[in-house]
Amino acid sequence: MNITEILKQRRSYYMLNKALPVAENEVVSLIEQITELVPDAFNMKSSRVVVALGEKQNELWDMIFNTFGGKVPREKIDSFKAGAGTVLYFYDEATVQGLQKKFPLYADNFPLWALQASGMLQINIWSGLREMGIGASLQHYNPVIDAEVHEMFNLPATYRLIAQMPFGGISAEPPEKPKEDISQRVVVAK
Repeated sequence: MNITEILKQRRSYYMLNKALPVAENEVVSLIEQITELVPDAFNMKSSRVVVALGEKQNELWDMIFNTFGGKVPREKIDSFKAGAGTVLYFYDEATVQGLQKKFPLYADNFPLWALQASGMLQINIWSGLREMGIGASLQHYNPVIDAEVHEMFNLPATYRLIAQMPFGGISAEPPEKPKEDISQRVVVAK
């Protein structure tokens, strides 16, 4: 399948289940491979990933619900908890700061470049999961959950949480996306 076809199939799946069409170790292997392959400015390798599976998946989403004190509907949280796992995306501020010191002329850009690398990692993992027949969505409950996530996974304080990607078997397809007038966002100049 080519990249355009994979991107067309990559959607925000909210109706997930724990029945993966492949083994968990295949999902982890995909995530490891993509994490290694995605480029990063100055080859800084700033991205960090935690994959929550099994009971950690359930604990994570229960913690998120509790942290928000019921301000996020239980049904919404349970739709993410129903998945087989969650990919948590971070970048390592220590890595970024090390390069800021080494290349002071570019210091202001390294946090931005780390976010760009994380974005590339997210879309590639999301697309790779979809190619495996797995649904996912991208969530942003950070920074509200940051301290609890660090404690739950015993992470260094330098790991900055960027996003959460619950994934799993697909219980229902999302509605069709409306076609847009792409000329409003893409300009061709000759």
